[in-house]
Amino acid sequence: MELSTWLPFFLAAWAISLSPGAGAVAAMSSGLTHGFQRGYWTTIGLILGIWTQILLVGVGLGALVATSTTLFTVIKWAGVAYLVYLGIQQWRAPAAAVRAEDDGVQGGTQARRRDLVLRGWMVNTVNPKGTVFLLAVVPQFLHLDQALTPQYLTIAATLGFTDAVVMAGYTALAAKVLGALKDVRVIRLLNRVFGSLFIGAGLLLASVKRA
Repeated sequence: MELSTWLPFFLAAWAISLSPGAGAVAAMSSGLTHGFQRGYWTTIGLILGIWTQILLVGVGLGALVATSTTLFTVIKWAGVAYLVYLGIQQWRAPAAAVRAEDDGVQGGTQARRRDLVLRGWMVNTVNPKGTVFLLAVVPQFLHLDQALTPQYLTIAATLGFTDAVVMAGYTALAAKVLGALKDVRVIRLLNRVFGSLFIGAGLLLASVKRA
């Protein structure tokens, strides 16, 4: 990918990563619940989810999702169900602050890294809106007369980098600022706020229609 093409995409990638959505909610809720060090594993999953979406677009499955009403609907409602499930989980999370020495323990429960990675991956993968969005954006930065694989790899690396930085900020904000609070009532309120945001993201996804 030429520099003149990559620079505009690099700027667009920051806008994509900074846009508030289910990924940002997932990063912040993990920071609040598990602290930064362990909570950041959710971001690893989010990035893997983005790469999965790019792979789908690259091999042509993204176009199938965009054009097939049945497939789009199945994936959409799976995403809705998962986000609502995460919201209910967050609502029911123990109202206990994360202590630095716990390395991600809240209420006596330690989250496994692979579970956090899977959680982030699911948030970004089971989202046909993301597939359709990438299907609309990515081709604008491709030179079809050149090898496509290196261009897709560049796009994947760029989006992975910007998401890694932005989600680190979201995770750190929740872990260092919100997670530092010790009042059980405030922690419970924050858990319910993030739970409601997950459910809200699910309802927004439910309203998405195939273009």
